[in-house]
Amino acid sequence: LVSLLAASWYTSNSLRHFFLEQATSDLLARGELVKKQIARHIFPPNPVLIDVICKEIGGSNSTRITVILPNGKVVGDSENNPLKMDNHSDRPEVISATSGQTGTSIRFSRTLQQSMLYVAAPLKINGKVKAVLRTSIPLTHIDNELKSIQIKIAFGGLFIAFLASGASLYISRRISRPIEKMKQGAEHFAKGDLRYKLLAPNTKEMASLAEAMNKMAGQLEKRLKTITSQRNEYEAVLSSMKEGVIAVDMEEHIISINQTASNMLKCNLIKLKGKSIQEVVRNRKLHRLIMETLSMGKTIESDIFLQQNGEKILNVHTTLLVDAAEKRIGTVVVLNDVTKLRHLENMRRDFVANVSHEIKTPLTAIKGFVETLVTAESYNSKETKHFLTIIEKHVNRLTAIIEDLLQLSKIEKEKDQIQLEEIPIKDIIESSMQLCRTKAKKKKIQIKLFCEDSLKVKIDPGLFEQAVVNLLDNAIKYSNDESKIHIDVIMTDSETIINFQDFGTGISKKHLPRLFERFYRADTARSRKFGGTGLGLAIVKHIVHAHQGYVTVDSFLGKGSTFSIHLPR
Repeated sequence: LVSLLAASWYTSNSLRHFFLEQATSDLLARGELVKKQIARHIFPPNPVLIDVICKEIGGSNSTRITVILPNGKVVGDSENNPLKMDNHSDRPEVISATSGQTGTSIRFSRTLQQSMLYVAAPLKINGKVKAVLRTSIPLTHIDNELKSIQIKIAFGGLFIAFLASGASLYISRRISRPIEKMKQGAEHFAKGDLRYKLLAPNTKEMASLAEAMNKMAGQLEKRLKTITSQRNEYEAVLSSMKEGVIAVDMEEHIISINQTASNMLKCNLIKLKGKSIQEVVRNRKLHRLIMETLSMGKTIESDIFLQQNGEKILNVHTTLLVDAAEKRIGTVVVLNDVTKLRHLENMRRDFVANVSHEIKTPLTAIKGFVETLVTAESYNSKETKHFLTIIEKHVNRLTAIIEDLLQLSKIEKEKDQIQLEEIPIKDIIESSMQLCRTKAKKKKIQIKLFCEDSLKVKIDPGLFEQAVVNLLDNAIKYSNDESKIHIDVIMTDSETIINFQDFGTGISKKHLPRLFERFYRADTARSRKFGGTGLGLAIVKHIVHAHQGYVTVDSFLGKGSTFSIHLPR
């Protein structure tokens, strides 16, 4: 449409220019016809005859004829009285003609009150310009003719535009429909619907494109399935690992992390990705290990300590992460929670030290008294008996320690093989009380049992009796003379609780967490005074654990302690 408008405008201007050239040539020709008649009366000028000639010829061919002297004075005009007309020396066409050239001009005539085309030619006599012969016609003739042609062109252009629009619409639809189908197919592919199939359009080119896009979608689907399968396998491996795994890039931002690591760090798995490892774990040693691996490319293993609801010990293994081109892209951090392991190692070291100490003390005493007896020059039966009594005491202590150690070892070894019987708990406790009655009488301690006769529990009678005896013996040792010991048995929906409450010296809070460890003593001097091996409470804990239960303690200095056995129902 724009091109048609441009063509119409160009054609209209060209026609106007053509019509003006034709009119100019026609006016020059008409001027030539008049020039000879005017020349007879121009030198000397005869205004009356010149004006008559102008009016006669101008009236006959509808052309305005004007004769102007070189000084601009009008001496003849076919349309007006020359005497009333202005001096024309300033008219453009007159200026050109007086200089010996043909002059043309289009302007509004104040005399005739309309636009005119003026053509002025010099009238020469003996080579000198004696006058200017100007012919002119109104532009309305040209404009009317031009308008008529422009209307025809406009209608023709509109008709052509209509035909072109129809043809363009048909062609564009023929082209755009397949393209729209391609677009819809691309949108399906973009949304992940790679099984969508494009129908082959009629055109060969579009059909080839549709076929290529369908093949591309099929290949993409296969590759996506492979990638998804590999990713699922990778995530399944990571999520099933007991070790925490973190992958960080060269800027120490987390690019991958498994659920185990997230749990270890007490953080939200989704929110961790993309964060700096320093934001997630504020641990200087871990940061240093990662930096050393990234900078030096070496594998490092070490322990770090985290303070998260109590101290946690993590074994950290850092190794370099490289791509297929062996380029460094980050590091992999493998975390193992070794808190329990390190605690057990510490317990083992303490156990070895404690066993050595507990055995060394009586052995040293025995050795000393034996050496005294061996080196004595003479024997006093009274002293000898005294020494042998002390030796016997220490031998008995060693025997008790070894028997308790063997008992602990047996309980740990056979904890899954104990024979449980459902029996009244009151019978077991009363039997244990009978075994401890002599020690209680010596300190004038009253033992009171609060238990219903009908309460039954599933236990190994022999093992469980030993646990009760150990707790009673412990309560008697650390109770004041003439005090009391209460044994309460409580049955709930989920468990049976047996509380052993004494009103003795009590235990400091700092000792409670380690009270059930082997050879651990809250008061070493007092414990040895009573002849304890340091293994009684450890035996209680392992017996209760063998029954799938647990044991707790609560104590206040100067008020006494309460040991509780919890057994599942």
